[in-house]
Amino acid sequence: MRNVTRAAWRWFRFITTHSPSRFAISVFAALILVTTAVLSLPIATADRSVTPLADALFTAVSTICVTGLSSVDMSTHWSHFGEAVIYVGVNIGGMGALTLASMLGLVISKRMGLRAKLIAAGDTNPLRAHGGLVNESQTVRLGEVGMLLRTVALSTVIIELIVGLAIYPSVLAKYGWLEALWVSPMYAAMAFTNTGFTLNDGGISVFEDDYVFMTVIMIAVIIGSVGFPVLFALSRHLFHPKKAHILRPSSWSLHVKLTLITSGLLLIGGAGAFFVLEYDNPETFGAMPFGESVFQALFLSAMTRSGGFSFVDVGELYGSGTVVGSMLMFVGGGSASTAGGIKVTTLAVLALAVWSEAQGRQSVQIFGRRIPSDVQRVAVAVLAWGATIVALATIVVAQITHAPIAQVLFDVISAFGTVGLSTGLTEALPESALYVMAVTIFMGRVGTVTLAAAVAATSKSQLYALPVERPIVG
Repeated sequence: MRNVTRAAWRWFRFITTHSPSRFAISVFAALILVTTAVLSLPIATADRSVTPLADALFTAVSTICVTGLSSVDMSTHWSHFGEAVIYVGVNIGGMGALTLASMLGLVISKRMGLRAKLIAAGDTNPLRAHGGLVNESQTVRLGEVGMLLRTVALSTVIIELIVGLAIYPSVLAKYGWLEALWVSPMYAAMAFTNTGFTLNDGGISVFEDDYVFMTVIMIAVIIGSVGFPVLFALSRHLFHPKKAHILRPSSWSLHVKLTLITSGLLLIGGAGAFFVLEYDNPETFGAMPFGESVFQALFLSAMTRSGGFSFVDVGELYGSGTVVGSMLMFVGGGSASTAGGIKVTTLAVLALAVWSEAQGRQSVQIFGRRIPSDVQRVAVAVLAWGATIVALATIVVAQITHAPIAQVLFDVISAFGTVGLSTGLTEALPESALYVMAVTIFMGRVGTVTLAAAVAATSKSQLYALPVERPIVG
């Protein structure tokens, strides 16, 4: 028996470091199965009934993948025990697949070796997504991975604590002090992890007149969506007086600059688009005063990037507003963040590549740096994978439900981008469509790069080159 235990232990330690992408997917899948089993228990529901498998599985996927889509009424279906399971699940899922795998591997091996550091660096630093040498100015250097993992855990706890305390007075004004102690940390976790579940009676609409609450929630969503590497890069020297220059934009790495600039442009541009397109819509912004319309447009722009909260019924958006929302959801947030989508750096690299091609440049350059061609190829691959997943899921769900294609596309992209906004279609989906949406959520959260790396783990190196021939493109 002892020999079997030792062999199993050696096998487990081997897979934690041998194939990081596949191990990360396995960790997420195992967490989903465990969460599904727990949510299926009668104690997890308010009426002590057994939740149907499709609903339990979909909720588990949406929880671990920090999506926020639901097939049941989240405010009434679950008991406090079920809500506690969901609370723990979104925090675990918010840490990210490879980050979680690396931390588990660290606990198992009692130390972080070179291979484990490469695992973590591969997820937390986009520049490690390609082979070859990496410049020393990368966002997270290999020797700093252990510190990064501590930053991930500590930032999650500290930020959620601060957010919970900041919104507690607003929640206390609506509920008793004991219930407020339960609701406040729930909203803090759902905001920072970009999940968007509303577990309280009345949902987020209870706070539609509280601008303090809305502002804190919006800031928490934005912080969670920029990515842990950016948070780490901005905070690692915050308390070091000799390195205060890290707060100057000129000292930031290329990844930090691209993430913050692109995120800012999408936030402001999305808000402007929503305001212009929906200003005369009586079901959304048309019935609001000017100032409230501006704020709600900004709030909706932030939420469509992965937050999942909304004070307006997104099912009532004009078709043009629905398209804008779909585009923002597809892009998502920053790399190694709690947000989903193809990531803002992917969009930035693709846009820069197109601009460089239009100018006739042989290389992609920005901020005095050159982006290598293999990073550009990864960006194209991520876009292709994401578009393919969304297209296939949309076709299947549309065929199953025969629902309007605009609603199906919006909810599918929301699932892929782990956003959580819905036109109302998801709650009415049959079981077969729920399984399709669950797979879409899983693939969107684990990440197209991670999935591609897992598939390519067994690929063999090609030691020869074929003759070059240029097909006509365009």
